[in-house]
Amino acid sequence: MEIQRPESFLKGNPVSFRYRFCAVLVFFLTAAGFPARAADRYTDQQLDALASRVSKIYWIVAINNQTPPFLSSPATNATSFHAQPNESFEITELVGRKDKIPYYKVKFNSGKEGYIQPEVFLEELNASISAFDPKASEKKKAAEAAEEEKKRIDWIQSQPWSRAVKEAAIKHQVLGGMNGGEVRKILGNPVRVSKVKGRLNLTEERWLYADGSTAVFLNGLLSRIEPKPNNNP
Repeated sequence: MEIQRPESFLKGNPVSFRYRFCAVLVFFLTAAGFPARAADRYTDQQLDALASRVSKIYWIVAINNQTPPFLSSPATNATSFHAQPNESFEITELVGRKDKIPYYKVKFNSGKEGYIQPEVFLEELNASISAFDPKASEKKKAAEAAEEEKKRIDWIQSQPWSRAVKEAAIKHQVLGGMNGGEVRKILGNPVRVSKVKGRLNLTEERWLYADGSTAVFLNGLLSRIEPKPNNNP
């Protein structure tokens, strides 16, 4: 392969030389990682795709105790801050579209507003930014438990018991002589039920609860509550 000498490279049309020199310069700048002009970064179709996320809600997920950075204004030199883990935010606007230098404007559930570059958002999506509430399952269980507790208290209040008995039942305290249905309403379902023959040929039914206590029934009526055994020496 013949190597062209510098002086031969300079020969010929000066315009052609300037064109080749600029082409070489652009090639090396691009290879070095310098971005093209900001206005060339996004097409209208790409901006439309980015805008489709406006009004959608996302959640912050901490990865190794780190959360994605947000900006205080739509500028690369703006001060940044980190959102709190499990905090949600809504994308309220795609700003900078006219100049094709877009930023997502977001509003957190705390009321704080911020900005994030779409490329940073997309990089963090499905990692430290989630389209689904990471605690949705926990919140659902908590809501269901709260609803069950409300039903339990409403049922207790509807019984023809004295005020003292109702207050005790609300605190998960039962009285001897209650039947299985009443105990189940007050204490909930046991984790295990066993039946044995007791003294005087009475049928003894034992309901074991998650806290280790046992409700003992004789012939279908509550006889006593045995607390969790103390296994300490």
